Amino acid sequence: MGSGNACQDVANSKPLFLTIYTTVIIGIIVSSFYVFSAIYSGQSPAESFSSISTRDPSLRDQTLNFSQSTVPHDVPVSAPEPQNIKTKPVWEVPQLIKMPPIDTFRLTKELVQQRVKDNVVILTFGNYAFMDFILTWVKHLTDLGVSNLLVGAMDTKLLEALYWRGVPVFDMGSHVSTVDVGWGSPSFHKMGREKVILIDSILPFGFEILMCDTDMVWLKNPLPYLARYPGADVLTSSDQVEPTVVDDSLEIWQQAGAAYNIGIFHWRPTDYAIKLAKEWKEMLLGDEKVWDQNGFNDLLRRQLGPSVDEDSGLFYAFDGNLKLGILPASIFCSGHTYFVQAMYQQLRLEPYAVHTTFQYAGTSGKRHRLRETMAFYDPPEYYDEPGGFLSFRPSIPKSLLLSGEHNIESHFTLINYQIKQIRTALAIASLLNRTLVMPPLWCRMDRLWFPHPGVLKGSMTRLPFICPLDHVFEVNVMLQKLPEDEFGPGINIREYSLFDNPSMLAQVKESRLDVHLCQEGKQNCYASTNTSLPGVLRFPKRSNEETFMKVFSSFKDIKVIQFSSMQDAFMSFTDKKREDRFRNRVKRYTGIWCCVMDHTPGHIYYDMYWDEKPGWKAIPPQTPEDDHPPL
Repeated sequence: MGSGNACQDVANSKPLFLTIYTTVIIGIIVSSFYVFSAIYSGQSPAESFSSISTRDPSLRDQTLNFSQSTVPHDVPVSAPEPQNIKTKPVWEVPQLIKMPPIDTFRLTKELVQQRVKDNVVILTFGNYAFMDFILTWVKHLTDLGVSNLLVGAMDTKLLEALYWRGVPVFDMGSHVSTVDVGWGSPSFHKMGREKVILIDSILPFGFEILMCDTDMVWLKNPLPYLARYPGADVLTSSDQVEPTVVDDSLEIWQQAGAAYNIGIFHWRPTDYAIKLAKEWKEMLLGDEKVWDQNGFNDLLRRQLGPSVDEDSGLFYAFDGNLKLGILPASIFCSGHTYFVQAMYQQLRLEPYAVHTTFQYAGTSGKRHRLRETMAFYDPPEYYDEPGGFLSFRPSIPKSLLLSGEHNIESHFTLINYQIKQIRTALAIASLLNRTLVMPPLWCRMDRLWFPHPGVLKGSMTRLPFICPLDHVFEVNVMLQKLPEDEFGPGINIREYSLFDNPSMLAQVKESRLDVHLCQEGKQNCYASTNTSLPGVLRFPKRSNEETFMKVFSSFKDIKVIQFSSMQDAFMSFTDKKREDRFRNRVKRYTGIWCCVMDHTPGHIYYDMYWDEKPGWKAIPPQTPEDDHPPL
């Protein structure tokens, strides 16, 4: 029927039907308006997240490059979860002009309810110093299709920054410092107590809590795994380094004696879980000397066992009332089972998470470890340094890796061989004002903070192995700004996996010069800017500072310069003052190996200039006066 006839029928009908027809037609028009408006004006969460908020220019440099979705180790990405109709999508940038009042972000049951799905909410918290960790944590979850998450802000600066990025956030009212807090410091312990207070506050709301530290990332959606154990009051990660199971079942509690780690644990709002949280909070608030993790372990271990049943792996704890399970360390990984043992690979399992424990060099070490495994998200400029990059192919004889026993002597022989090449690379990077892409570092001994025979008994560590950079180098010092008048110009570094990272910019990788070292005087080997082949430069070994500056100044617009080797690549600095400052800087870059059995102290200092000291030996300090870095 045509529209004209329809209108005529309406005109001839009774007033009641006229009202009905009019209402329906108007409703259709209005609905259509909103539908088409949403289609043509709405932004996707990804578009909203990647855009830079003009409301806070100071935050622009921290906007991350999330244009490419990356999940390490080829872990399948699950389909996005259906959104709660009341839940605002993560990364949806607010359209408001002004920040809402701080009271809007107060922790309430209603606020948490907005983020809950299947009665579960995933939580982390921190201060502004951990902004990049928090954004990485959120991005991993949303890449996995998980959106029922919430972040607690311990300072107003973080609260505002997360809000303008569309990250669900609430105010913890902590008012802590916005800077990094060192492990064991008063601020560190304060943050630990805030976690307990948070759990104690939210559990009575009736929601399940998956509580996480910010220095961990999710590699696989953990919620289906946790749902396999509906009878558990608490499921906790641990510092277990020896596997008690070889599949994805819970650890065998009778064999898992390591500390329960509170960096990843799941709570159900049961009576005994609520009671545990309350007693834990009262314990910590009553004695500021108690470390939060120790207090948690002490309460649970007052009575362990028996098993809840024959099959689940759950057992009774906390005076025999609470049902506890220990998450398998092979897939809910610590820094040791993931970065050192790669236990999940050896057992052919898919990891759910990695927590950057068992590491050194503080927060800088944690960040660098995640970058080495391409699990950290950085802004685009991280992959395009103004001065460009310098890299090289490390040369290691097979005998240094595999011959003889794996012991202290063979380990230091291998490490020292690599240190010498890295020292040369640092010198060239300093001369050319380029960022050095560190090579993968091979070790023949594990590093810990207590005496050990080289590997932990019962662990799956294979020797030799590519060890984290913080096993040998003080990553925090390498990244620290030191006074130039004493230490010379800074030398930026990047992780060895930089060019394999999907976030690496194609235009950077494609702008490359390969430098092949050659013996001066032989055919086509002389200090020149002429390339023997497109993108290939033959360059004499043992060149000095002046030669480097003269030749490579012509290639300053090339993004990546890669040397075929660092063996005898650089002879010396011409400027003695510059050399002294360089030496003063890099001497502080190396750390310690720890620890020798039956000797105090048991640590041995790595030495950047070991080869200049005749008779140098890998031994611990023999007297208190010797116990200092080789400066």
